[in-house]
Parts: sequence; structure tokens; C-alpha cells
Amino acid sequence: MLDDKPTGDPKQKISRVEVYWHTLSYRTVALYVLTVLVGVVACTYLFFPEAFAGITRRITEALQKKSTSVSALNLRQARFVNLDGKVQVKKVNSVQWTNADYQITLDKGDLVQSGSDGVARIAFADGTTYTVKADTLVTVEENLVSQDQASRVGMHISSGAVDLATGTWPVAGSKAEVSFENAVAALKENSRAAVRTDPYLKENEITVSSGSAELERGGQKSNVAQWEKVSFPTGGPMTREQVLAPPNLVEPVNLQPIIVDDPKKAVLHFEWQPVKTARSYVLRVSSTAMFTKVMAEKRTTGTSADLSGLDGGNYFWSVQAIDAKKNASAWNDPFRFSLVAQSRTQEMMLEVDATELHGNVVEVIGHTEPGAALIINGGQVADIQHDGRFRYFTLPMARGSQTIVITGQNRRGGTAIKRVPIVIP
Repeated sequence: MLDDKPTGDPKQKISRVEVYWHTLSYRTVALYVLTVLVGVVACTYLFFPEAFAGITRRITEALQKKSTSVSALNLRQARFVNLDGKVQVKKVNSVQWTNADYQITLDKGDLVQSGSDGVARIAFADGTTYTVKADTLVTVEENLVSQDQASRVGMHISSGAVDLATGTWPVAGSKAEVSFENAVAALKENSRAAVRTDPYLKENEITVSSGSAELERGGQKSNVAQWEKVSFPTGGPMTREQVLAPPNLVEPVNLQPIIVDDPKKAVLHFEWQPVKTARSYVLRVSSTAMFTKVMAEKRTTGTSADLSGLDGGNYFWSVQAIDAKKNASAWNDPFRFSLVAQSRTQEMMLEVDATELHGNVVEVIGHTEPGAALIINGGQVADIQHDGRFRYFTLPMARGSQTIVITGQNRRGGTAIKRVPIVIP
């Protein structure tokens, strides 16, 4: 029997296939793309110079506009300019409280709360400042500040006390308000007022110390003049009364450096102007702008007093007047002075490198000695780099010729004062 053999074409042999490739790194690809782009730009510049110039101009304007808008946005935001003690912030889009610092900006709806030892001064871009006293809870209600348009800023006091002050507004019709209980007070420009509300005792009051304010409550409007106080219980009628004015401070002048051989033994002389109906005065000196740490206090029937025993450093002083009925005035705005030992070394180094205008806000750029302390127009420079370089934005300044005063003190006790003239257009 014969075996059957399979029939058909035999299986063909597959030829060998070889594959070659070449790898390119991302860097090489990027260089190729960049070379092509440079070639396109060069050809455009050579053959179409007008089109190239137009494209370049539009790109530059777009970048400048974006940069300007970001800078303007930052300048329009409210920020802390003084902090002392415990102060916390809760942003409108957050559920957590954080400790306040000079880098935080405030927007509409943000909450600010101060502890029993906390005080904060908040500055808005229109020049209005709100000083949040201890044990106070406030909310930023309005922050509408734009160039060449009327601004509107405002805060609501849930409990506690706030002092607010307005400057000269660049645009007429601007408003600075504070609301409390069911009342709203709108301050005029160049005005100051103290507002207090206590929801537990149901007591509310506003005292105007400069300028005037318009108080609206329950559909009724009332003008509050200088050194007038309007108070009312929650749900009750309003009462108006005159209050005692504090004296004007004379000596030492604001930001004055007092250089002595031995600060501890030096006798410091304080003087103020008399108040017509006052029978006595109270002088106090503090190491903080908010007077949370009072270093010395003295009562006198005269318009001057001498103090000693203070260590070298920066201090603030203020005076309160008291009349025959024991009514006390508000404390006047404090003056600051520096008490330093006579330095036997060279004077402190302080240089202003440049000033830049941002609307009516001035940016001061300079350098000083590492570890030095600086005061610019009454405000402390909080951010001095380790090499002594600093940048500082002033509060909005009035139009015209102005002078920026920079006072410095180094670790050796040396001092320096720079006065920079500037014109606000």
C-alpha cells in the first residue's frame, strides 16, 4: 500500500526585513521649531516690515495692558498697614480663619476679627482707613475703587469698635461708609469718626472728631458735626450731645528722633495745647501704635509733663482731656518718636534708589543696612530684605507737590532721615 503524500505548493520562505530609525530628543525638536520660527520672523521683517511692526506693537500693548491691570487690581485691594496682637481673617470663599499679615489683601465679604489684645488698621485704595479695635468683628461690605471714577468703600461692624478716617478724594461723589445695628454712617472727605456697637448691651454710638458724617437710620437722615456724638439703644430713639475735644500735640513732633547719651536716664519733655473746658489731662506713652502696651502714663493739670526711665526704641504718645464733670475726650492721633543712644560710630546708611508713581500711590525703592527699621510717612516698612533692600507703597497722596519723609534707625542706634520731594499729577 502506497502512502499518500500531500500535494500543493511548498511553503515559501519569507525574506528578512530590516527596520532602521533615528531618535530625536525634545530639545532637538524644540531647536528645530525655534529655528523655523526665527526664519519666519526674519522673512516677515525683511519682506513685510510694516506688518511686522504692527504685530509687535499689538503684542507689546497687550502685555503692558495685562501687567497694568494686574498692578491696578493689587492697588485697588484693601490691605493691613498696622497689626498688633491677635487678628484673624476669614476670606469670603473660605471656611477657615487665618492669622492676618501684611501680605493679605481684603475683598468684599471678607471677615476680620481681633482678639482682646488685637488691633488692626486697614487701608483702602481711596485713602480711607479703618482701625479695628480689640474684641471686634467686622465685614468688608464694599470695595469699589477704580481710576477716574467715584469710589465706594464700606465695612459692617457686628460687634466692637472701629475708628475710620477719610482723606481728600480724587473724584467727587466718592463714599466711605460704616454700618452698625440698623444704621449706616457715610463720612465726608477729610473726616474722622469713632463707631461702637454692643449687641449684648444693645448700645450703639458714633462720635465725629473731624469733618462730618451723615447718619441714616430707619429712613431718617441726620448730619453729625465735629465733636458731636449720636447714640441710641437697639430699637430706641437717638440722642445727640457735644463731646470734649482732645488737645493738639506740640512736642516732641511726629517722627522726631531724640538722641541722648543714656536713654534710661534721659528726661523727656512732652507738651500740648490747652483745651478750653479741660481741667486735667492724661498723657500716655506706648511702644505700639495701637497702645496695647502702655509704657508710661501721667495725669496733670498743666499742658506739659516730663517722663524718664524709658529704654531706647520707638514710642508713640497721646493725650486725653478731662473736664470738670469728669467727661473724658477721645485720645488724639498719636505722635511717634524714637529714643536712641548717641552713636559713636558712623551714621546709618539709607539710600533711595527710585520712586515710581502708580496713580496717586508712590512706590519707594531703596536700600539700607540689614536689620534696620524704617518709617515712611508714618508707616512702618514691614518687608526689608536680608541685604537691606526694600520696596514700600505709600497710602494714596493728594495731587500736587508732596514730600516723602523716610526715617531709619540701625542696630547700633544710628539714625538717618531722607526727604524725597515728589509731584502727584
